[in-house]
Amino acid sequence: MLELIVLGAFSAALLLCAALGISVLYALIFGYILFAGYAFKKHYTAAEIAQMSLQGINTVKNILIVFMLIGMLTAVWRAAGTIPLLVTFSAGLIVPSAFFLVVFLLNCLVSVLTGTAFGTAATSGVICMAMAAGEGMNPVYTGGAILSGIFFGDRCSPMSTSALLVSELTETDIFDNIKNMVKTSVVPFAAVCVLYLLMGLNSAGSLFDSVQLSLLRGSFKLHWVTALPAALVIILSLCRINVKRTMMASILAASFICLSVQGNTPEELLRFLIFGYRVPEPELAVMMNGGGILSMVKVSLIVCISSSFSCILEKTGILFGIKKKIGRLGERVTPYGGALLTSLPASMAACNQTLGIILTYQLCKDITDDKKELAIYLENSAVIVAPLVPWSIACAVPLAAISAPETAGCILTAFYLYLLPAWNMICSRRRMNRIKPDGLVN
Repeated sequence: MLELIVLGAFSAALLLCAALGISVLYALIFGYILFAGYAFKKHYTAAEIAQMSLQGINTVKNILIVFMLIGMLTAVWRAAGTIPLLVTFSAGLIVPSAFFLVVFLLNCLVSVLTGTAFGTAATSGVICMAMAAGEGMNPVYTGGAILSGIFFGDRCSPMSTSALLVSELTETDIFDNIKNMVKTSVVPFAAVCVLYLLMGLNSAGSLFDSVQLSLLRGSFKLHWVTALPAALVIILSLCRINVKRTMMASILAASFICLSVQGNTPEELLRFLIFGYRVPEPELAVMMNGGGILSMVKVSLIVCISSSFSCILEKTGILFGIKKKIGRLGERVTPYGGALLTSLPASMAACNQTLGIILTYQLCKDITDDKKELAIYLENSAVIVAPLVPWSIACAVPLAAISAPETAGCILTAFYLYLLPAWNMICSRRRMNRIKPDGLVN
């Protein structure tokens, strides 16, 4: 009972912050106090709680480094002319009516090739958001299309860490899992494409005007070498090079281009890396301004606080009190439905995709005897639900990287993230209704 009260109070605080437009940081601080108090109730000492908190933060130290790299990457790509070059090149190729569909498909492609949602958001996602600003397309819709696309590949790329984690947890072959992922996503993918096409047809955007393009060409030296930082990300990712090393290589290349091609001074470059790039022309500010290490401070705080109590949740077993109910839940709403409903509080409490997957697996591993079936349940629940949680790393980091203006709106227009589980819920109900009580199919 106490577990439900604590989790309910935390959820209420999160919803209140969302309703009032207050920073989620306050709810997370409140949550930490709640969970620390629960740990005290379970006879953990203050020193043990502090140790658990530090242990939780320690688990995300590599992620914090990636955040810093993302901030630097998104700034130096702007300053080096990489984004201006790609935007200028693409300006005449994309018509406004198909803009959101192209954004979705492009980020799907890049995320499948690279296997990383964060890396895709920091590269093609930033480019797409810049193009949206240039063409006057809705940035919220653009953010939703980007969020949908980056997690398409994060889910089913053979290089995806989430796909590899599910494969290891369930002891299944990753390529068999990918086949099942493709099968269960055909209809949602097609529906998402139609929705983004309709959104584009009903949008009031326009092609880049000659003034904007002239300003881009006049403000940057758009030499072919400025595309090198983007090319490095794709090439090194395909070579299975670590994402941090890939980003560092791209940052170094872009920094060299800043100094040698664009003519920036080392002091200017350092300022870009820390504070973000700022273009002097106000007409280009919306399109080009952004990035920098400081742009990732807020999301880093969210990650640190949420990670500090994620270890407390794991050690105290607050979520495991509902494990017995999951089996009964699966009997009512299908095993997949049980996994899906379990993944929601697990993702909300874990605040990161990896821990959310692990918690969902631990709670639902007995829900079916078929390991391949369990793997696809996890892929269609915990993996894809995590980015729907505003305070989760999976959501906060990509939206911060692309400078999305509104988190809630971007989530609502990230159609793939909830149409996929909705479709699979419908399919699982149909299968359940076809099976007779004796286990035979009608």
